[in-house]
Amino acid sequence: MKKLIYSFLLVFLLGVSANTVSAATTKDKVEMTTEQKIQLEKITNRVEEIRAMDKSNMSRAEKKELRKELREMKKQARGMGGGIYLSVGAIIIIILLLILIL
Repeated sequence: MKKLIYSFLLVFLLGVSANTVSAATTKDKVEMTTEQKIQLEKITNRVEEIRAMDKSNMSRAEKKELRKELREMKKQARGMGGGIYLSVGAIIIIILLLILIL
């Protein structure tokens, strides 16, 4: 009898959570302004320049600076693009719930 109750409870909770998850992920696409488009184009061009470079003659410090620059540009591009990101805490909670359920 306990297993039957737990099974119904599990099905109910999964049904409710599936609706809220799908409702949360539907997000209107944010239009970028012309300034953001120009900035994104500059970032893209710079990344292509870095990829085309011959890095074999560079010192470690120069390579490190390029990596830093690429990381900063990646952060800027992500900030402009929007999107849905899950925090580490949310992922841990989801995993724990899945472990408890299964």
